Amino acid sequence: MNIIVPIKQVPDLVEELEINSDGTDLDREWLKMKLNEFDDHALEEALLMKDDSGATVTAIALDGDDIDKALYAAAAKGADKLVKITGVSGNSTHEAAKAMANAIQGMEYDIIMTGVQSVDDRDGQLAVILAHYLGNSHVSVVTGMQASGGSVTVQKEYGAGMVAEFEASTPIVLGIQAARETPRYVPVAKVRRAQKSSTIEEVAAGDIGVDAGSSVSKMYKPDTGAGAEMIGGSAEDQANKIMELLTQKGIK
Repeated sequence: MNIIVPIKQVPDLVEELEINSDGTDLDREWLKMKLNEFDDHALEEALLMKDDSGATVTAIALDGDDIDKALYAAAAKGADKLVKITGVSGNSTHEAAKAMANAIQGMEYDIIMTGVQSVDDRDGQLAVILAHYLGNSHVSVVTGMQASGGSVTVQKEYGAGMVAEFEASTPIVLGIQAARETPRYVPVAKVRRAQKSSTIEEVAAGDIGVDAGSSVSKMYKPDTGAGAEMIGGSAEDQANKIMELLTQKGIK
């Protein structure tokens, strides 16, 4: 079985984020990037299937800042093949899906596992759009799966804690919400060894002209409010103060 896992780098949200001068994107000059959490889960699920059944895992990514490091980290974790798609600019999900589809069409695969969303994704639809361009079946928000022969059984999560089970034939695109196990940690030393022993294959994005998607017209930080008012005193004093404030606001 051949599994392809698209991965991407996203801004590390623990960092202090700043907006660029024209107000349409983050200031990326000193921005720290990290592997998208959901892509990490997709990669882990693929590697678990490799451990279980000897599947071949290919990590694929669009060219960008620090993406080589992310691909080598995937190799250090156990990915068998690394592919980088060149000639892509911007971060439109539709363009990314088209570029991915162009590259993947020349590969042998049974399952494509991508993260269900990312922190910098405006629509969270990479998996379904990729499936559309490839003409494959698709299931997203996957929290569990089993593969046998030419079919897969997947558990899809819905709201209110509901889970549905689907059986589908391959090839298929899956949007992974969570892997069966916590994504494995890989030490820096192992990543460095992977840099010396692994090769990143480069593939041109091809024609990615798409007539859909969205663009950012303005980004800004929320206005700072006046802050919270702390109410002290006894429980009775606090209750009376709350009633007074509610009355002032016309709430009865």
